[in-house]
Amino acid sequence: MVSKSAVSSEFPALEQALKQFFGYDQFRHYQRPAIEALLQQRDTLVVMPTGGGKSLCYQLPALLKLGVTVVVSPLIALMQDQVETLQDNGIAATFLNSSLSLNEVRSREAALLAGETKLVYVAPERLFGGNFLPLLRQAEQRHGIAAFAIDEAHCVSEWGHDFRPEYRQLGFLRQQFAQVPLMALTATATDRVRRDIMEQLQLREPEVFVASFNRPNLFYDVRPKQRQPYSQLLAQVKQLDGSGIIYCLSRRRVDEVAFRLQQDGIPALPYHAGLSDEERRTHQTRFIRDDVRVMVATVAFGMGIDKPDVRFVIHYDLSRSLESYYQESGRAGRDGEAAVCSLYLGYGDIATVDYLIGQKPDPQEQRIARQQLRQMLDYAESPVCRRRVQLSYFGEWDAPENCQACDNCLNPPPMEEWTVEAQKFLSCIARCEQHSGGRNFGMTHIIDVLRGSTKQQIKKWRHDQISTHGIGKDRSVEDWRALGRSLLHQRLVAESDDGYGVLMLTPSSWQVLKGQLPVKVAVPKAQNKGGDRQAADTSQTLSPQAEQLLTQLRQLRKQLADRQAVPPYVVFPESSLRQMAQARPQTLDAFAQISGVGRQKLSQYGQTFTDVIRGFCEVNGLDSQPLPVSSSGGDTLGPPPVTDTHLTTLRYYQKGMTPAEIAADRGLRLSTVTDHLARLLENGHPINLDALVAPERQGAIRAAIATVGTTASLREIRQQLGESYDYNEIRLVRSAVARSSS
Repeated sequence: MVSKSAVSSEFPALEQALKQFFGYDQFRHYQRPAIEALLQQRDTLVVMPTGGGKSLCYQLPALLKLGVTVVVSPLIALMQDQVETLQDNGIAATFLNSSLSLNEVRSREAALLAGETKLVYVAPERLFGGNFLPLLRQAEQRHGIAAFAIDEAHCVSEWGHDFRPEYRQLGFLRQQFAQVPLMALTATATDRVRRDIMEQLQLREPEVFVASFNRPNLFYDVRPKQRQPYSQLLAQVKQLDGSGIIYCLSRRRVDEVAFRLQQDGIPALPYHAGLSDEERRTHQTRFIRDDVRVMVATVAFGMGIDKPDVRFVIHYDLSRSLESYYQESGRAGRDGEAAVCSLYLGYGDIATVDYLIGQKPDPQEQRIARQQLRQMLDYAESPVCRRRVQLSYFGEWDAPENCQACDNCLNPPPMEEWTVEAQKFLSCIARCEQHSGGRNFGMTHIIDVLRGSTKQQIKKWRHDQISTHGIGKDRSVEDWRALGRSLLHQRLVAESDDGYGVLMLTPSSWQVLKGQLPVKVAVPKAQNKGGDRQAADTSQTLSPQAEQLLTQLRQLRKQLADRQAVPPYVVFPESSLRQMAQARPQTLDAFAQISGVGRQKLSQYGQTFTDVIRGFCEVNGLDSQPLPVSSSGGDTLGPPPVTDTHLTTLRYYQKGMTPAEIAADRGLRLSTVTDHLARLLENGHPINLDALVAPERQGAIRAAIATVGTTASLREIRQQLGESYDYNEIRLVRSAVARSSS
């Protein structure tokens, strides 16, 4: 979603600057327009998922504008990681926080006043300190302030998952520095949180850029906790490769799990607020430098890990909210490579989370937190696509029904026709509202009415007297709750976000009630969530020789990183190493073409890496290869792969069946079959688009895609077209456009 501006050509040299400073050839989705907006002195709100490239949106403008860019970040570890990475790219960046000595602070402040610093990272508390504002005033007078970047901006909102009261005070920047543009950035924000951020920070007519929350390289699964959960955890960790994070609810459990992993030969360290500052710094440094494999941490204590090559995140205990879970699990696979995100569901954890919620002093905060906990349980217990539930939570409704990268999609539960039950459920919502003067009620109340409860609350509203009271006695509470969740996921009913979670009918609800729209519900299968899952492999498979070279390049990277006392990913990300292993560049000119190799890294590392690659090629009798086609930051281009289920749809299609007939025969939704046909079309299979979408409608859709861009979501394209166009035809035409431009 973009609020006002689209991509323009006002700054044609931006790609050149991107390659020079950061080594990438092209921008990711929305990076360029966000950068342009800041260069035009406009306030901006950027919502991009973890690993989506938010930081570049203010880092590149900082290098192109006069003055210093001030970055507000709540996490010391995060700002230090970012500064190390910038400095390794030859960029004048620094931070000011409590980890520095007085002499270090004075030295960095002097560099700031001398105009030698382009980016300075500070915690919000330092902004409010007595000495920092006068320092900024002097810097503004001498060299200017280019912009303020508010990172982790969701912390400003009480509706966010990590509300921090000190962030509420950041609105004072607008009064103190009225002419300096503000950019707020976050990885997770619902529509309500976005509105709150803009209001609290006093952004002036901001440009708003909301990228898709979909992380296709992440595999999600939920596992019921077994009687011996540690044995279950150990078995999974031994099966997974690379480094990982394990989240626990309590400090005691963090220490226990870390100790037991160490005893079982897994290099692991604990991380929680009960450790000293020095212990936390040491443990985190060892983790990000690959000296230990696993970090065990409390969920409540934000780690601020900026490590892009985390291969798995396991929630050993239940997360407090779906938004928290999305961000915490999103610390896996920030480099675009495949990663696993597992949640262990133990119902004893619910009482623990509820107890922690009860410690909040504000009743409104408790109410919001309990609604968020209910939503988290809905995700964990849902038999439908995990990714679809996550994306719908953030208002992204056009996700395919089968992501092929979660436990429920790889092992789908059976679907059953529940239209009659859905009509009873929706009718009960309507009757309760009508009988109570327009008041709405939550899911528990509706289920109680359906099952004929005589609770005091039911009698208070006289809902024991309405026609739907008791008409659902034949179904269990869990049956009705599963239906309610399914209706929410399918947008056949809406839920308020005010902490009360009351249910409200939508236009689609009335279609169901009138018999115009059938309802199918995924029926949970007993214990179908466990077992060993494999992450979706989004990277190209390397040849055995490329794997050998990659191992050598990793060893070289680690040696160089240790010599400089920086994490290995600061030298080069995993995606760059994989590209080197595939292309085998043996000259500096060829090495400069690798994604992630900018001017500074070419000068600093080019000769060392090409010497190793040349030696490997000589020993194995190999030549260099053309570069694999990929985008900046390691995102693999090309259409998503065709699987067996897509080929089954193709066989039905080749028999002359329509999409609707295929859906009916296979027991799938029409949108799922359309998604299959779109993927087949994009991969070059003979699909007659004219038979599926009228040519005149194709023309309008193609024009809309040309306006909003080929990487825009289905929702954005439909907003350009209007509601007379449906997602199915847009999806098909978009795939045809992608095919023709590949």
